[in-house]
Amino acid sequence: MKYDFDRVIERRGTNCIKWDHADLFFGRNDLLPMWVADMDFESPPEVVEAIVSRAKHGIYGYTARSKAYYESIVNWLYRRHGWKIKEEWIAHAPGVVAAVHIAIMALSHPGDRVVVQTPVYYPFFKAINETGRQMILNPLKESDGRYSMDFEDLERKVDSRTKIIILCSPHNPVGRVWRRDELSRLGEICLNRNIKIISDEIHSDLVFGNNKHIPTAMISDEVSSITLTCVAPSKTFNLAGLSSAAVISSSSELLGEYSSMMSTVGAGMSNVFGTVALETAYNNGERWLEQLLEYINGNFVYMRDFLKTNFPELRVADLEGTYLAWIDFRNTGMSVEELRSFLYEKAKVGFEDGSIFGEEGEGFMRVNLACPRAIVEEAMKRLITARKSE
Repeated sequence: MKYDFDRVIERRGTNCIKWDHADLFFGRNDLLPMWVADMDFESPPEVVEAIVSRAKHGIYGYTARSKAYYESIVNWLYRRHGWKIKEEWIAHAPGVVAAVHIAIMALSHPGDRVVVQTPVYYPFFKAINETGRQMILNPLKESDGRYSMDFEDLERKVDSRTKIIILCSPHNPVGRVWRRDELSRLGEICLNRNIKIISDEIHSDLVFGNNKHIPTAMISDEVSSITLTCVAPSKTFNLAGLSSAAVISSSSELLGEYSSMMSTVGAGMSNVFGTVALETAYNNGERWLEQLLEYINGNFVYMRDFLKTNFPELRVADLEGTYLAWIDFRNTGMSVEELRSFLYEKAKVGFEDGSIFGEEGEGFMRVNLACPRAIVEEAMKRLITARKSE
């Protein structure tokens, strides 16, 4: 079956954050929104059909997670990533952001130090600050638009008070898919310093070209024993509103601490439609995903080549993973405020300001490419029209 990713679907009027509430971020709604990380595509038809079928039952009471639910996660991770896990390694989460909050509370105490690698997914900052932990920044190194981990900086900054590092893998927003040697070095440091790893792998299915996602816990049994891995079908299959994710660890101690804290905060119940969607997507969504990846990569190549020809001052980072492009505007000479004004008021394109991912993101923009090609083309047209009017 050939899926139609070119079809533009009207999302306004559905109370979606991306289109109906862009003013929350930009202060206006009259721009082309390419910011918050959900897709402008329908979820796989098998998922839609399964949800409709369940909805027709008419009773939406408390819902358990069946053996088939857990098997779908186990099988998906093995098929896509070669990661062999057991059902008893899996705990529930209402979402990956919630899982990160809960994991921080479970694996550390107020005042403890938690490391993040900036520029990085900004809800990590909130999770650390709101739980009373101290945030330690281990900025990524950038060279000619490519990012890498700064292990020397990490080793200088961690101490006995450092309990956790939050790893974004693949990395949002810079689009890196970490290599085995990079993950091994990180794991070695964490083992030597008694630091736990919260590995956010929500974008793990969205990897392009010859890049291959390696689950952090696959590096070694020792690294697996200090790692809580967060996964979900929400980015992969556009299911963010259905609140269903999983936390995985081979360590019964870590998983027990996580599960106990989840119970403490009252977050253990399942979403009736989320469980159906997760199981169906993981069991039946692979063909859809393969076509999606090809389409999004086409969007990226189109945008990259267009900007290289028409706006050569911009530098676009290679997109190894995620559907989020990372564009460097610093060579334009615009300040952060001038850049916002140029994009939001003149071009009227809703790219996401890189500075919210940390000060290392100043002068950058994150662009969501999980949309029909016509939207990418319109954004490029607006960008160049605004540039010519400067």
